[in-house]
Amino acid sequence: MFSTSRRTGARRSSRGRAGRALSALAVLCLTVVAPSAAHAETSTPAAAAAQQITVDSAGTGRTFDGVGAISGGGGTSRLLVDYPEPQRGQILDYLFKPGYGASLQILKVEIGADTNSSNGAEPSHMRTPTQVDCDRGYEWWLMEQARKRNPQIRFYGLEWGAPGWFEDGFWSSDNVAYLMKWLGCAERHGLDIDYLGGWNEKGWDAAWYGELKKALVRGGYGKVKVVAADNAGWDVATDMKNDPAFDAATDVVGIHYPCSAIHCSSSQDALDLDKPLFASESGWNNYLTGAVRLAAEMNHEYVDSRITAFINWPAAYAWYPTVQMQGSGLLRANEPWNGHYELGPTLWTIAQTAQFTRPGWRYVDSASGYLDGGGTYVTLRSPGRKPQYTTVFETTGATQPQTVDLTPTGQLPRGALHRWSTTLESTDSADWFVRGADVRPDATGAHRVTLQPGTVTTLTTMSGGKSGAAEKAPASRPMSLPYRDTFDGYRTAATPRYLSDMEGAFEAARCTAAPQAASGSRGTGKCLKQVITTEPTKWSRVASPLTLVGDAQWTDYTVSAKTLIDRTGTASLAGRIVNQLNNAGTGRVNVWEGYYLRLSDAGTWSLEVIAPDKATRVLASGGLPAAGADTWHRLALGFSGDTITARVDGDVVARVTDATYDHGQVGLALDSYTTSQFDDLTVRAAGH
Repeated sequence: MFSTSRRTGARRSSRGRAGRALSALAVLCLTVVAPSAAHAETSTPAAAAAQQITVDSAGTGRTFDGVGAISGGGGTSRLLVDYPEPQRGQILDYLFKPGYGASLQILKVEIGADTNSSNGAEPSHMRTPTQVDCDRGYEWWLMEQARKRNPQIRFYGLEWGAPGWFEDGFWSSDNVAYLMKWLGCAERHGLDIDYLGGWNEKGWDAAWYGELKKALVRGGYGKVKVVAADNAGWDVATDMKNDPAFDAATDVVGIHYPCSAIHCSSSQDALDLDKPLFASESGWNNYLTGAVRLAAEMNHEYVDSRITAFINWPAAYAWYPTVQMQGSGLLRANEPWNGHYELGPTLWTIAQTAQFTRPGWRYVDSASGYLDGGGTYVTLRSPGRKPQYTTVFETTGATQPQTVDLTPTGQLPRGALHRWSTTLESTDSADWFVRGADVRPDATGAHRVTLQPGTVTTLTTMSGGKSGAAEKAPASRPMSLPYRDTFDGYRTAATPRYLSDMEGAFEAARCTAAPQAASGSRGTGKCLKQVITTEPTKWSRVASPLTLVGDAQWTDYTVSAKTLIDRTGTASLAGRIVNQLNNAGTGRVNVWEGYYLRLSDAGTWSLEVIAPDKATRVLASGGLPAAGADTWHRLALGFSGDTITARVDGDVVARVTDATYDHGQVGLALDSYTTSQFDDLTVRAAGH
């Protein structure tokens, strides 16, 4: 176990995601929104002279490392993989296809550990010290799809949690070996990993990074760049400055959420390291309303802090709306049953930079800075003897139109510049990523443009650029009933369609032969089995295994499932699940609001409700004639208005009145890490 120069999670910024949400609100409050017609050129007051910006082909600046997004932090892309075609392909095009939509240049993925990391749990590739499965989960598929669309995309792996079998905890040789196996899996999938981090937002261990670097070189992965430390705050750069071994072991300084509403932090120690500085997790913006903050962050991170890569959390809002942080991402894709998805100005704000730049370009510091009338601008140029260049302006801090003159010098092209713009708070898609008239130079060689407040505008020599022209997505509609899954049609160890694990891993497996209860029925063929038996090293406070499925809009229905409790503990059937309650400020574990019918190994049962204040109320309870373990039972919960009916093995054991919740999806839960099973999960509308 490595302990030198360890920093713990206590050193992280206290701002947190809730604070960032408030900061985003502050941006909205500070910004004056331009009307949609503001894309047209208008004159500024006579007293306001045009700001002069000169772009020199020999201008110096840091190397641009790219614009990216994250699939991770717990199942953020879970529902995307279950989308039908052609909608799934359209969504992937909007995210990854160059010159089409967001045109992401970096994809950062979670290295799963079967434990919750905000919005769910992603499968581990290695659940014991000797067993490796390179086909679990959907991140391999997503990386393959991204590379198919953009062969130059860069990949970045990071852990949020870790399997429980590591003898010396997270900062251990076991974990280094675990990461080497993950890189081997990537190689099997034909994927080259560009960046590898440590433990998301949980501090760092300097000596461990040294061991990781050595292992990468020994294992033939010397080109993989090590990022430290995926935490908030710049203290890690000071540690590198004071620890030559730590400095030598790392290639990139990765910081989370370095920006307030109007300014991004930095440190002289970080700048003096002569390493790339990444906002390795930033953004956390709503796909419809987050464009203002996003536009400000992307430019301010370089202008204020010399950060050269922006990686948005997350790539897509592709999880159930019963789970926290709803709406975050570049687009919404959480209705796979009908193919509905939605875009917004946030995606096109990313496109304003990513479609007209490439990793490896250089910033031009002398043509990057603050706009006189409020806002910022950054200029990037390509390498080579005939460079291209792009300037991106954001005016979130402006209250009036302002005019700038952009003048190229040196070897830069002198012709017309292509213009693209997005009105950041417009709800009209006609105002997103709009191709304007080319801006031609005047007699002095200057390209004059008037910038409206509340916009992002790109002037570029790069041809192309496209607001994707996929067919209109199907209309949004609730998931139809009846819903049923017998789990028989899946390969062993597969995650069944639409199931989203919040903790643990629920997979298709051969049903265990066991007696059935009177009036019950045993599982047959394949079942849903929870396979994690050792508690993982956790990132968030989620108590025990749980998986969710269905539509949060469902109201009156009956959900039923067979269950086999493995020796000890309880198995629960949940209904009307409406919301994840996180542990912020309470010290308690994450829980999901809704109703639960629990059956114990001893044969006792209880009907419970978890209220919005996290209090659990027992609505009814009782016992069965025999023990509940090692015997197949059928549980059922019926909802009709405020009447709730609980059944065990076909018998009504409780009928109560409770009006806490009137809608929500369904779930299956255990109170411990056991290999209990479920089968024949069925949801029928009330009266059917």
